[in-house]
Amino acid sequence: MPTLRVLHRFSALVVGLFLALHLANHFVGLFGQQRHIDFMQVARVLYRYPVVEALLMALLVWQACSGLVLLARRWKARDGVIAWLQIVSGAYLLAFLINHVGAVLYGRFALGLDTDFRFAAAGFHVGSLGIFFAPYYALAIFALFTHVGCAVYWKIGSTSPLLRKSVLGVFMLVGATAGLLVVLALMGILYEVDIPDAYKATYGALAG
Repeated sequence: MPTLRVLHRFSALVVGLFLALHLANHFVGLFGQQRHIDFMQVARVLYRYPVVEALLMALLVWQACSGLVLLARRWKARDGVIAWLQIVSGAYLLAFLINHVGAVLYGRFALGLDTDFRFAAAGFHVGSLGIFFAPYYALAIFALFTHVGCAVYWKIGSTSPLLRKSVLGVFMLVGATAGLLVVLALMGILYEVDIPDAYKATYGALAG
């Protein structure tokens, strides 16, 4: 019978495919707001298909719950910098996914908004909320690449320590760079962005 860790890794692979598609959407978005929106419209044909979306939501819930259990089990058992890097990056990524998915579902169903680039970028253009959202998004992307990098680090454990650390370092560097670029695009620094007032209004209360 598969262990909790094995099932967690299996669901992570499926969720990871969605996250890869989502990141690809953001990378396309580095070249313009409309390109981000156009790519998402095509991608949504796949992941918003009712059966696929229901399965994805179920796996996200499972990933969160199983992740919390594994986190509680192994928190004190972790030993070494890489082990702690893996668990901290996983914990942040888990918290981000819970909050981000919840916000998107609220915006989509409760507020009736199209939760595309404009929904994500709006928080950067209301008051001083960008101070929160910049590290919020950048750290999420960095945590994702770091967490995957740690998994690869352990997977190639039979090779030289220098190679293992170099591979992890590359993952972290790519994650930090990608996070910075995505945030710069959302902030409107790479190009001018157009955020309708309806989207900004959703963050108005938070900005006070």
